[in-house]
Amino acid sequence: MTKYLTIACLTLMSLAIPVLSSAAPSTEVAAQAVNALGLDLMAKGTAANANALLSPYSIQAALAMTYGGAAGDTRSEMARVLHYPADEALLHQAFGAMAQALDEVAKTSAQQAEHAKKFGGSAEPVVLTVANRLFGQQGYEFRQPFLDLIKGSYAAPLQAMDFVAKAEHERLAINAWVEEQTRKRIRDLIPSGGLDRETRLVLVNAIYMKAPWSEPFHDTSTQPLPFAVKGTGAQKVPTMHRLGNIGYAKRDAYQVVTLAYTGGGLQLLVLLPDAKDGLAALEAKLTPDALRGCAKPGTAEVDLYLPKFKLEPPVLRMSEVLRKLGMLTAFDVPHGTANFDRMAPRKPNDYLYISEVFHKTFIALDEKGTEAAAATAVAMAKAAAIMLDKPKPIEVHVDRPFLFAIQHVASGACLFLGRITDPR
Repeated sequence: MTKYLTIACLTLMSLAIPVLSSAAPSTEVAAQAVNALGLDLMAKGTAANANALLSPYSIQAALAMTYGGAAGDTRSEMARVLHYPADEALLHQAFGAMAQALDEVAKTSAQQAEHAKKFGGSAEPVVLTVANRLFGQQGYEFRQPFLDLIKGSYAAPLQAMDFVAKAEHERLAINAWVEEQTRKRIRDLIPSGGLDRETRLVLVNAIYMKAPWSEPFHDTSTQPLPFAVKGTGAQKVPTMHRLGNIGYAKRDAYQVVTLAYTGGGLQLLVLLPDAKDGLAALEAKLTPDALRGCAKPGTAEVDLYLPKFKLEPPVLRMSEVLRKLGMLTAFDVPHGTANFDRMAPRKPNDYLYISEVFHKTFIALDEKGTEAAAATAVAMAKAAAIMLDKPKPIEVHVDRPFLFAIQHVASGACLFLGRITDPR
């Protein structure tokens, strides 16, 4: 009888946390994997020309933990689909380095805010928390090296659960943990029926971020302005306005705008196509390297008009899109092929496979800053910048469908990635 594992991820700006043993840990491998999978999932897992929001970082954190237990063809397929390097140790080290870097972002922001208050300022710090956890069936034969890897690299301890006798009770307990980690922004991550008596392990990543702008917009400057909803008819939407020196670059057929949050470690990235119906073409040609390259675009004096928005999509079941991308045997397709022998001994009548990957996100952007959250759960069951002279500011009207990301500046990794076609 096969048993399954469930991967649940919630993302409210969340991150994974392995640790590099060398003196100079690198986030590059993690950033590349996060951005590459984010673009894949936007293309294959979201409806074209519709609002969308994912946390590729949260999804990758949960799946990277799961990958730590994969073997054979399952491991090879996961590495290919998830854009992992041949050196697995390097992957876990990179996610560890990324977690440390994100922790530093929050610490630096808090220090700067405290310094500002001493001199009469009112700066608020970035709040950024990441949490990982394994919820496993009590008494199940999980391999100790796997548990040690996940606890050591991702700070994810194993919490004993009893899915066999009370799966619904344990589902509610996991959801409550997620809700607590994300300041109640992610509720009901794992839906009713998402776990059952065959569940053996649930791997969860949760991330939460509340980030004030380094230079806030003024409420009095916000006014209703036209936005080409879905690239066609214009509708008036609440639009913020700010004039100042911000990140800016002009690329082929689109503009890059970045707005820093307090402390400068995180930023909002906006990719605005030149044509009001140019979003699909922009998404089609965008690459992971291009996303990372937008992290430091240079600066210019910009007269910016940016719509407010709030997105809270329903829970996404990621298994179908991951299978479309080629991750088949992890989901036991065809039957009998899932191999997570490094997670728990694989026996002919008792082995693990991924039953579902649940993902839920939230983001709200206004004059003061951005609040975002996400969670991902993996359930396993048995079976170039342009420098201008500044004669006058560059006008940027974000009045048509656009891509956006919450980006870690140093690595270029997109913690959140989304599309706005209708900000209403």
